[in-house]
Formats: sequence, C-alpha cells, structure tokens
Amino acid sequence: MMRRVVVTGIGVVAPGGPSREEFWQRIVDGKPAIRRVTAFEPTGYRSQIAAEVDFNPVRYGLTPRETRRMDRFVQMAVACADEAISDSGLGPAAGGAGLLSGHERTGVSLGSAVGATITLEDEYVVASDHGRDWAVDHQHGMPFLYQALVPSSAATELAVRYGAHGPASVVSTGCTSGIDALGQALQLIQDGEADVMIAGASDAPISPITVACFDAIRATTPMNGDPEQASRPFDNERKGFVLGEGAAVLVLEELEHARARGAEIYCEVSGYAARANGFHMTGLRPDGYELGEAISDAMNQARLDPSDLGYISAHGSGTKQNDKHETAAYKRALGEAARDVPISSIKSVIGHSLGAIGSIEMAACALVIDRGVAPPTANLHTPDPDCDLDYTPLVARDVTADHVLSAGSGFGGFQSAMVFSRLGAGA
Repeated sequence: MMRRVVVTGIGVVAPGGPSREEFWQRIVDGKPAIRRVTAFEPTGYRSQIAAEVDFNPVRYGLTPRETRRMDRFVQMAVACADEAISDSGLGPAAGGAGLLSGHERTGVSLGSAVGATITLEDEYVVASDHGRDWAVDHQHGMPFLYQALVPSSAATELAVRYGAHGPASVVSTGCTSGIDALGQALQLIQDGEADVMIAGASDAPISPITVACFDAIRATTPMNGDPEQASRPFDNERKGFVLGEGAAVLVLEELEHARARGAEIYCEVSGYAARANGFHMTGLRPDGYELGEAISDAMNQARLDPSDLGYISAHGSGTKQNDKHETAAYKRALGEAARDVPISSIKSVIGHSLGAIGSIEMAACALVIDRGVAPPTANLHTPDPDCDLDYTPLVARDVTADHVLSAGSGFGGFQSAMVFSRLGAGA
C-alpha cells in the first residue's frame, strides 16, 4: 500500500511578508509588494523594478558568522525552515535541537534555479576589479566561495542545522524547482526512504547579471513608472513578469508518523507529475500539451475528476506566451470544468522568484485549504480575451477547497503540477 504524505509545517519568506502569516495576509489583500530595485542601482536597465524581501538575518537569529558564510538564498531557506519546523511541532527550530536531532529518517529536498548568484557576482566583481581583469587572483575571493559555487551547500546547511541524516539534495529545474523539490520529497517518503522531509525552495536572483539576462530576452516588464501595477498576469496590458525573490519550506511527513505524534495536519500531498516539452529553451507550445499532461497525471494520482478542484494556483507569470499556454493546458486537462474553478496568480503580488516560486505557491495552496479563501490576481483589470477562464480578478474569494492544484512552467521546457487535498476528503 502506498505510504501517504501530509504537510505538517509551513514557513515562508516573501516580498511584503517575511513570515507565513504576513505572506498570507499580503496575498489575500492583493497588495503588490513591488518597487524600484534597491539591491543595486538599476538606472540603465530595461526593467528597473522587482519584488524584494525586506530580509534581516538578525530577525531570524542568524549569527554574523552564519550570515557571512551563507548566501542570501541560503539565509532565507534557513529562516523558512526554522518557521516550518517550529510550526510542525517537531521541536525547537534553532540550533539543531529537538526531535529532529540525529534523526536518520529525516531528509532535505531544496530547490533553487540560480543558487548563490549574489555572492558569486559580488566576488567576481571584487576579484576582477569590476571586470577589468580576465585572469583573477583567487586570493581576493572570500573564504566561503566554494560553498557559494556549489548549490548543494543549501541542503547541507539545513541538514546540519537540524541533524537530518536522511537523503539530502538540491533540485534545480528552473522555475519549477520549488514544485519538483516537493515532488522529490514526496516520492522519497512514499518509497520508504524517509519519514520526514524538510522540503521547499529558495532563490535570491535580484542582481545585475540576472536583471541583464532577462532584459536581453525582453521577458521582464519595462513598466517602471508604476511598480505596483506592473505585474499583470492574464491582463491584456501586461508586458512581462516582475523579478522577485523569496523562499518557502514545508515539512512533509508520512501520515502515520504524523498521527502518532499528534501533529496538526494542513493537507495531504495527493498528486505530483512533471513533463519536459522538448520544444524550445524558452518557448512554449501554444496548445499547452505537456503542462496539460502533467496536470492530468497529477489529477489521476489523486483520483480526482476535474470538477473536484476547488482552486488552482496558476503559474501566471504575466508574459503573453505563458498565460496563453497555461490557459490552453487547463482547458486540455480539465475540459469544461476549467471554466468553473477559481484560478489566481500570486505573482501579481510577490513577483516571480524563479525556482522558489513553486514552493511559495504550494504554501499558499495549503493555506487555501486550511482557511477557505482564494487569493486574487491583482491588477487584472482588462482580461486578455485569449485567457478566458475565471482568474479571480482583484478581490479574494471564499471557497470550499478540498482539493487544490498548482501548475508550474520553466525555461528549458520543464512543466510540473502538484495536487494538495484536505485529509479525509474523498474524490
């Protein structure tokens, strides 16, 4: 019999909401946390706005040594994991104490698209004297440069912090990394390799090199004059996505393990599937075939009919190509039921944090089940006629959501879907 997996803890660090509750209130209110970039001087870039996190490591109990050693994306992952583990009741979060300490059956699965981009870029600028020197002297680099180079250092930090001796890895599949890291954690528990997984994703990509790369392919919005109105998924006036940053970590746990310790359970992870489109590095097939296949597979694993869905968390990046592709995928996978389910994109509020966004959206899905509210798609004033589903414009909505779906799409052709279900809610 398949081992069942549930969510018992949630931690979130996101723009405008550096904790789970602040994040939830922000997305329900539909108030975009987007502004002119402050991480560096953005004058001269096509897109000069971003959804930044007001992140202070001291607030989360990180020491100066830890802050120096860890890139920003690792710091945010640690902050989320501390909150998630505390929320799960598995023990005191900080310092590796509590029930997780020495646990051979606890693992880590963390996603990230661009890893320690900020540290690597900053150190290159120093070592090359702002790019003047092609041959650089390694002695000018920081002593922890190797940890920044190797993305797996993020999983290592979490495993060491909590004494987790089970499987530990980093998943990097572009913008689906967050869903895929949760999917890997799900499968490890199902296969009996672990009982508890600290799973999620983190990315801190707001740096000159990342902004320049997206400028070059004109993927990010040039609507710099009114940042709060710039992220416009499914709106006819959209002009690209808004870069963001952030992290979310969920504690996934085998159901009987959670019940045995009396854990509070948010929901069950009832389905996960991924596909690759084999089509184009950044392009998408307009018929939404591969994403539709991932959605159908995840729904079949959960044994659901399309009419069972109470909410969909859309990828909803705010590019015309993606929004139309995604709409087609829902119609392909769900048929006429696609028109009846409320769908929204929280990227309209917190931007697109690349690999992290999938885990942040799954955190939102768990909270939708728990609290019965679907967050809105902000800035959706004039719907694109080609995106003619119920994208929950402007205002949150009360919902009965026993089953929710989240879909993700990433450069490289990655397409992923995950279903969460209220525990005990039959299809």
